[in-house]
Amino acid sequence: MEQTGGDALARQLALQGVTEIFGVPGVQLDWAVDGLRKMQDRIRYLVTKHEQAASYMADGYARSTNGIGVCMVVPGPGILNAMAGLATAYACNSRVLCIAGDIHSSAVGKGLGLLHEVRSQSKILGTVTKWTGRASRAEDIPNLVRQAFQQLKNGLPQPVGIEISQDLLSTTADISLVDPAEPTETDSVPFAEIERAAEALSTCSFPVLYVGGGAIAAGASLELQALAEKLQMPIVMGENGKGAVSDRHPLAFNTLEGRELFALADVVLIVGSRFVDTAMGKPAWPPDDKTYIFINLDENAFGAPRRADIAIKADCRAALAALDAGCSKRHASNVDFGKLRASAREQMLGIEPQGAWVRALRAGIPDDGVLVNELTQVGYFARLAYPVYQPRTFLTPGYQGTLGYGFPTALGVAAANPKRMVVSIDGDGGFGWGLQELSTARKYDLNVTIVVFNDGHFGNVRKMQQDQFGEEFGVQLYNPRYDRLAAAFDIPYKLAEGPADLERLLVARPSDPGPILIEAKVGPMPSPWHLLRLVPPPFANR
Repeated sequence: MEQTGGDALARQLALQGVTEIFGVPGVQLDWAVDGLRKMQDRIRYLVTKHEQAASYMADGYARSTNGIGVCMVVPGPGILNAMAGLATAYACNSRVLCIAGDIHSSAVGKGLGLLHEVRSQSKILGTVTKWTGRASRAEDIPNLVRQAFQQLKNGLPQPVGIEISQDLLSTTADISLVDPAEPTETDSVPFAEIERAAEALSTCSFPVLYVGGGAIAAGASLELQALAEKLQMPIVMGENGKGAVSDRHPLAFNTLEGRELFALADVVLIVGSRFVDTAMGKPAWPPDDKTYIFINLDENAFGAPRRADIAIKADCRAALAALDAGCSKRHASNVDFGKLRASAREQMLGIEPQGAWVRALRAGIPDDGVLVNELTQVGYFARLAYPVYQPRTFLTPGYQGTLGYGFPTALGVAAANPKRMVVSIDGDGGFGWGLQELSTARKYDLNVTIVVFNDGHFGNVRKMQQDQFGEEFGVQLYNPRYDRLAAAFDIPYKLAEGPADLERLLVARPSDPGPILIEAKVGPMPSPWHLLRLVPPPFANR
């Protein structure tokens, strides 16, 4: 049919099942936005104040739903602004489509200095995506979208990007839509490695299962639990694997408890994890005389510096199901899990007041509520001490550690889950990255509870400076009055005087949709870092 490239883009996206797009309009996207205007009964276009928020929202949308999040930005500075969110999505196994406008197609690569032109834009986009594609003609746009979704629905769950020049979006031509992309890969597994792994797990003395975010991305919770129960194998969930199995399960353990379990294990099964200490660049547990079995769709996840005695390159869910079928049932070990848990609780008692704040969050958030965790003192301890009961209800920035990701990511979660409680915890430093998005929260009545822990500093950096140098520098903040800030955007404001107050406010959260801002004033807090790694760092007891 005769239509513009922008119309074809919007219609093909709708055909592909897209119902929300996050972005900022701009001249290179005028005809794409006009296409969305004509499809607004099927696609909601949520306009953010900054492109970084658009990519973060797409990530939150994707990870909380196991679906696909879509952001759309102008070329050059638009893409550069969106990079942090795309990098986080890449690190966290998130299916995000970035639609990028571009300068006039005849000028691409010529360095003429057109508006928003940057050198090697495709290469830039390629650093935070697993695949990128570009339209050469307006007629190519529907198939380009289909190719992007083919990539998103198959293989590694990571972002992809497409680029469309502004003249192709404005061109009117005979453009035909195409059938939507569907998953095409079979759940094949390498059965020779499965048999070796099954033999090792069935005959060992004490196996331990370590779970990362890839298991959640694969939707492998039922398979994880079934295998663990069959082998009576404790499940240690890393930061990104929290919620893969409910923390109420008797075989579920956090990483502090996992230290003792790893020390006792003779076989370790690592599922959907890169299994490296992101601070040190070393294996999460030193290679020793244990047998290490890795399951991951990304073969890079079991390369050096790790040692994979058995490497299973496959979808986590399919591989676990095959492994379950090949394993013999085991009796429970004689390890005293109760004593182990009590020891971990004792070690965590010294991390206060973070512990009290984390307990308040857990008590105030329903089982299916989503906590978007940030790089703040309470958030660091939450990685260890916040129990998670369902998959996709505890989101982190993964190894990217992108400060400021939390609030805008939570907006994407809220857009995708309007009837669920969504809580964003932020330090006053990280919240400053995106506080302008209070406008977005209010404009679309996104049902998000924003908790800002205000100590007037970049608290973690301050603590590290004090520990390493005995002095602090460059870490003090000049913050807004949060009550006035909330009022400026017509957002309700509450002050939490302490953890009990925060719990009360969360429980009493109005059921009406829309944002609310809670400020919690805090002071310096003890470092929890010596408890957060599987292997304690050498300075842990200083």
